[in-house]
Amino acid sequence: MGENTKIEWCHHTFNPWWGCWKVSEACANCYAETWAKRTGNSVWGKDAPRRFFGDKHWNKPLKWNRQAKADGVRRRVFCASMADVFEDREDLVDQRRRLFRVIASTPDLDWLLLTKRPQNVIPLTPTFDDYLPKNIWLGTTAENQERWDERVPVLASIPASVRFVSAEPLLGPIKMGKHRPNWLIVGGESGPGARPMHKEWVESLRGQCDDRTAFFFKQWGGVRKNETGRELNGRTWDAVPV
Repeated sequence: MGENTKIEWCHHTFNPWWGCWKVSEACANCYAETWAKRTGNSVWGKDAPRRFFGDKHWNKPLKWNRQAKADGVRRRVFCASMADVFEDREDLVDQRRRLFRVIASTPDLDWLLLTKRPQNVIPLTPTFDDYLPKNIWLGTTAENQERWDERVPVLASIPASVRFVSAEPLLGPIKMGKHRPNWLIVGGESGPGARPMHKEWVESLRGQCDDRTAFFFKQWGGVRKNETGRELNGRTWDAVPV
């Protein structure tokens, strides 16, 4: 997994491990849990084991970094689509240390760390020294107003080069308030049992974005997301922080 990611807002995905457990409303129809079960991996749940990988897997980002450097173009890596880097477990300590060593070794990649546990970022970041590594873009999920109010102020308190919010799946209207991320990604839930996303929720968030916040609209979602597409008011919205 990596070169051929279908996620519109990154170039690669990298998973240091597989497995997580549900912590909020956005997790109800977790695609990662579904995919893990479909591939025969019982890694979901607080006490379930996690799936780890060998050197071949860990060497992929080094290859991507070499290519990005050769091309003279930075690449964005979403880490981790099948886990949460800041899940607090003893068996993840060494894996997380290895991840941060890889991040330090790939300065031509921007690492997008998206978490539902922003309160764990500082205590669980190895050798945290007043500032996250400059090639880390730190994000949190905020699916409704309650989660925005809970998580985004924590995100705003963490020194990072880029802070972003994924409002996906967007499950209700949100007023951003005083804490404005550098980047806002909005999208509807997809797949069986997808919960509806109202157009006015999306338009409201887009209208709240100004020169402080780049707006990216990922998808309308639904049971058949390919049919609903990703245009909003006749165009796509693909802004990324510069």
